[in-house]
Amino acid sequence: MPRKAVNRNMLSDRMRRELDIQIEFLEGVMCRDPKFTEALKLLGDTYSERGRHADSLKVDRRLIRREPRSPNAYYNLACSQALNGRADRAAVALEKAIALGYRDFKWLARDPDLSVLRRHPRYRRIKETIQGLKVTVS
Repeated sequence: MPRKAVNRNMLSDRMRRELDIQIEFLEGVMCRDPKFTEALKLLGDTYSERGRHADSLKVDRRLIRREPRSPNAYYNLACSQALNGRADRAAVALEKAIALGYRDFKWLARDPDLSVLRRHPRYRRIKETIQGLKVTVS
């Protein structure tokens, strides 16, 4: 499942502490069991929620190597790329996610993580691809 965006500006001190504890725990799990993919996914989600975008991007790159056919992994990579100001790379990852079967277009259209990408010229082509996929034949 793709991670959902969080308004990171609204995190309370308590929430930041709780996320830091989760990150520390998950980093420890990954040290003990580097092949534990589900823990790696949770770590990426938690980094993103905490606003640690560079760390989340590193995790997403690792996940792509582990699950090269996962549309959700590519969607999350697109979000991480966009949050790190890399709109071109975000577009490539999002196109790959859609090609692999990502179909939550309602979320994609409003996901705040992708806001920088929506202002990118390449996003028009992505929207056209989505529109083409929404056509149904009776």
